[in-house]
Amino acid sequence: MEALFTPAAFTGYTYPNETVFPWGVLIVVYPYLTGLVAGAFTVSSLYQVFGMQRFKPVAHFALLASWCLMLFVPTPLLLHLGHPERAFNAVFTPHWTSAMAMFGYFAGFYILLLTLETWFVFRPHIVHQAQTLKGLPGLFYRVLTLGSYDLSEKAMRYDSKWIFALAVTGIPAAHGLHGYVGFLFGSLKSREWWSSDLMPVIFLFSAIISGTSLLIVLYVLSCKLRRVPVDVDCVKGMGYTLWGFVMFTLLLEGVEFANIVYKGREGIDMIMLFVSTRLLIPFFVVQIAIGAATPILILSFLFWRGVAGKALVTGITVAGCLVLINVIMMRFNVVIGGQEIAKTGKGLLYYPWELLGREGVLAAASVLIAPFLLMLLMVRVFPPWEDETKALSH
Repeated sequence: MEALFTPAAFTGYTYPNETVFPWGVLIVVYPYLTGLVAGAFTVSSLYQVFGMQRFKPVAHFALLASWCLMLFVPTPLLLHLGHPERAFNAVFTPHWTSAMAMFGYFAGFYILLLTLETWFVFRPHIVHQAQTLKGLPGLFYRVLTLGSYDLSEKAMRYDSKWIFALAVTGIPAAHGLHGYVGFLFGSLKSREWWSSDLMPVIFLFSAIISGTSLLIVLYVLSCKLRRVPVDVDCVKGMGYTLWGFVMFTLLLEGVEFANIVYKGREGIDMIMLFVSTRLLIPFFVVQIAIGAATPILILSFLFWRGVAGKALVTGITVAGCLVLINVIMMRFNVVIGGQEIAKTGKGLLYYPWELLGREGVLAAASVLIAPFLLMLLMVRVFPPWEDETKALSH
């Protein structure tokens, strides 16, 4: 991305080569999507691997959501590149010391893993539809059966073993995929705002809370649209998961922030200026106060007072929406905020917002919305809800 700045576009002293933002809002969307993937897969694994029955109503939907989101994870990176076709060079001629070059292998492996697990989970539905439907829809499902129509008890046990094995493998794969993003930022010593050993861990835990929040919101919304009762125990379980991980994530972010400020007091004056002025609204107000502290207070009150029923579901859903805001603001403050501090530590830059273009807000919003449009289609092709699956089987 090329950007030209006037002298008013920065504060303090910057070199001419520092007035370019190499990473824009598309790179904000990229770690946000990977976080949603890892978080959604975590909720699915709580049922598939650890056998937590309260997550059963949302387990298959969580897996399907993770698959839909993962398909679009490389999209912001490809749009950001001037020649996206060159991305394959990193795969065909890998440089093993480059974290970026390894992404193609991580992403390819994880997409394959998600595809296999999704196929095994929905295989009974695929076989049923292949034997029932005619014409093109029937042909579509018959192709997906891969010639396997066996739904005997022995075959189902075999499928369950594969689902368990893939889910177990997917846990470190999902978290490794997102932890790699945090590793990428944390290893860049040229950026004071990024260079932190806690960055991979913070990205990992923020991924869990973002994916859990997304499933809470989408599950409640889907129940309203389908006009079926919300499983309060399932939502409460996700609420407890969100509550614990948000508190721990906030603690990690506080430790990292204190470390950065402490280092700033040792000689990097611009970090102190950045913290006290530019970060006041996006970090302290939106990310911390609204996106983290408020959900913790809401969930603490709900669980402390023993709130149940519709009020509990509403409160947890509101908390989930706020956490989604928290995580995307965290990504923005890391990616964009880290580049607003000059590498010399002597100046602050201003990000050049644009609506249209390859790096514009419209392109980033389109990439962010696309997985959810795919999700609308996929829940019709592979119904993840237990009530709909039972209805189709009769």
